[in-house]
Amino acid sequence: MNSTTIIQPVTTQSRVWSIIGGSLGNLVEWYDWYVYSAFSLYFAGSFFPKGNLTAQLLNTAGIFAIGFLMRPIGGWLMGTYADKHGRKKALTVSVLLMSAGSLIIAITPSYKYIGIAAPILLVLARIIQGLSVGGEYGTSATYLSEMATKKDRGFYSSFQYVTLIMGQLVALGVLILLQRAFLTEEQLHSWGWRIPFGIGAMLAIIVMYLRHSLQESATLNNKEEGVSKHARGSLRALAEHPKAVFTVIGLTMGGTVAFYTFTTYMQKFLVNTNGFTKNEATLISSLTLFVFMLIQPVYGLVSDRIGRKPMLTAFGVLGTLTTIPIFTYLSVTHSFWVAFGLIMFALLVVSNYTAINAVVKAELFPAHIRALGVGFPYAIAVSIFGGSAEYIALSFKEHGHENWFYWYVTGCIVVSLVVYATMNDTRKHSKIEE
Repeated sequence: MNSTTIIQPVTTQSRVWSIIGGSLGNLVEWYDWYVYSAFSLYFAGSFFPKGNLTAQLLNTAGIFAIGFLMRPIGGWLMGTYADKHGRKKALTVSVLLMSAGSLIIAITPSYKYIGIAAPILLVLARIIQGLSVGGEYGTSATYLSEMATKKDRGFYSSFQYVTLIMGQLVALGVLILLQRAFLTEEQLHSWGWRIPFGIGAMLAIIVMYLRHSLQESATLNNKEEGVSKHARGSLRALAEHPKAVFTVIGLTMGGTVAFYTFTTYMQKFLVNTNGFTKNEATLISSLTLFVFMLIQPVYGLVSDRIGRKPMLTAFGVLGTLTTIPIFTYLSVTHSFWVAFGLIMFALLVVSNYTAINAVVKAELFPAHIRALGVGFPYAIAVSIFGGSAEYIALSFKEHGHENWFYWYVTGCIVVSLVVYATMNDTRKHSKIEE
């Protein structure tokens, strides 16, 4: 942005359209990201030598974690770009990268034909997607929070997780559709798993056009006086806010572990531990995610009334007390509806974090480093704790200590609870109005 930029006022109509447009783009990005996890049970054998299921899943989970390790770099690069040149431009670039990653996975030949090149290309694709999603979170969280009005900021920003979950749900929906209506299990293992990655690549191209038409946020247009162009989005400027940076990391730790545990990993847990069929596990995951998605705006609306801190604290306390019992009962049940109920309860608890974590982080930083401040430390926490959750769970199982993972999740939540108990309520101390 320069001094000659024409600033357009944010009307109610443009505000709503921008939030819808930003959210739909977010949906496609996260669909592309979660298709990997949803279909890993089917494509694991295509990219790695034959072996037992847990070993192949460990390989795919390891590459899933590599994608997460790239997220801090994506959060840094895209956050810097968004703070210097605009949220809209950064969001468009991120979806282009995601499309490229999906296309690579869709067309890569199997290990049988190209050997070690297959997993190498898979790693490359996930690196590209990791950069994309690392930048997507911070920029979209910032954009949605800035476009919302003060009194309903929690409600509107909750749609980031609505579309994030919807992306995961659509990925599972495509899987269910292919499982039950179009392809046999053999066809899914052989070539059918490529279809959802191709769909994702095409949808991402459509989203690029959609995002190009979005209005830039008013907060970015009216940047703080006295802030130089070079300071915007710089790590040096971010270093002037160490408390906010460490708050983002701390409050994210428990939430991201719990979220990825009860969403992406749970499908494999139901198959690999409980003995549910792949179709049953997919259906359970889809039903719980659907309800989870619908309740996010409710939690966001509540946070606009009672504040952010009480809800984060509720997640910390309930997560600490219930995670081990939930896993203990879940590991031995063979009832479809008991499994659904246990997972659903866990997600109701996690919603106290997921629905409002975007707005909480955005409210911690001034405009000139907001996208970087939200995206970079968040991506560090997610890459370390969220991206490794599935790998750690499978590793504990492989070594015969699966229950250790239950304690690990609980411990991460306890650390975050300490942060929730000591931080200010960002609804009352928001920097978005400054």
